[in-house]
Amino acid sequence: MAQSHPLLLLHLLFLLLSATPSSPQKPLWPMQRVPVVLPQQTEDRPPPHFLSPAQLEVLSNCGPECHKQAPVPSYWDLRSFLSYETLYSDGRLTETSVGIYGFNPASLHTSVSQPTGRSRAKRQIFGHDGRFSIVGRDFLLNYPFSTAVKLSTGCSGTLVGDKHVLTAAHCVHDGKNYVKGSQRLRVGFLKPQQRDAPTTTNSTKGVPADKMKFQWIRVKRTHVPKGWIKGTTNDIGMDYDYALLELKKPHKRKHMKLGVSPSSTKLPGRRVQFSGFDNDRPGQLVYRFCKANDETYDLLYQHCDAQPGASGSGVYVRMWDRRRRRWERKVIGVFSGHQWVDRNGIPQEFNVAVRVTPLKYAQICYWIKGNYVDCREG
Repeated sequence: MAQSHPLLLLHLLFLLLSATPSSPQKPLWPMQRVPVVLPQQTEDRPPPHFLSPAQLEVLSNCGPECHKQAPVPSYWDLRSFLSYETLYSDGRLTETSVGIYGFNPASLHTSVSQPTGRSRAKRQIFGHDGRFSIVGRDFLLNYPFSTAVKLSTGCSGTLVGDKHVLTAAHCVHDGKNYVKGSQRLRVGFLKPQQRDAPTTTNSTKGVPADKMKFQWIRVKRTHVPKGWIKGTTNDIGMDYDYALLELKKPHKRKHMKLGVSPSSTKLPGRRVQFSGFDNDRPGQLVYRFCKANDETYDLLYQHCDAQPGASGSGVYVRMWDRRRRRWERKVIGVFSGHQWVDRNGIPQEFNVAVRVTPLKYAQICYWIKGNYVDCREG
């Protein structure tokens, strides 16, 4: 993507993010009561050894059709998958079992949209690179771009609470072990290096793109669902590739709200968007948007251009909230990464995001709020 006119691109980007859809029918956030996921018993576990190298991509041979054909989990399966481990910064590890209330497992049979076309060939950038590098203090430090953060393990994340960051589970755990650096995990906030930096041709409001730095905050504890730890990325594990980080102190930025993922057919233009720190653009925040192609109950498939490092980014949309009578941006998924699938001997790629289902919303919200009363409406 050409970057010779950053001001023009950012102006167009601002219009894209802030404009009200022209359709007379507003895209509406679904109104639904979410179930309750409550911790029941917590037990100590042996401290992990942190031997696994951090992985920035998830590999799998199970594509959309494979996931759709997977057995529907039972109520007891769901309780097992939503039980979780908590890793503390001092190396302690606990496992918590959960109870599920007010959820009908029959809803897992809900039909999902079908693919809109053939999957593209194996590559990370689909044709023309449609990513935008966000530059300038007025964009980087303002909502919604200010909610994007970087993990010290190399992934991205999104602020979803005063002290909470949503990211991908594989950024801290490879499915078998916690990765190196996950005990001393830090979260980086992109900030100007100095207040009165001189203006360059690649800057706005006097803050050059190359004069930004990360301010790091330590993570107090990390929650990872057992669905990721029990499974592998070849079957059910991919559905639970999410984790929540609690910081040691508040970050003092506006955070993104969490929302239950609507069907892709209900999204404005069927589009999703997310921002992260792709490895091929070090020190830059990279934004992208694209059309959602396919989905299962737990996963969303799309062809947004992305590189390793963007994994863990919060996938979000902007829709009309009928209760509050205003437009709201909410995180509806976590970008997991590139899923490589062998179809009849032909390697193909999907970009996969884990959808925030009602059960996942209830669990993550409880991790953030510490009670279920504030987590009944997604």
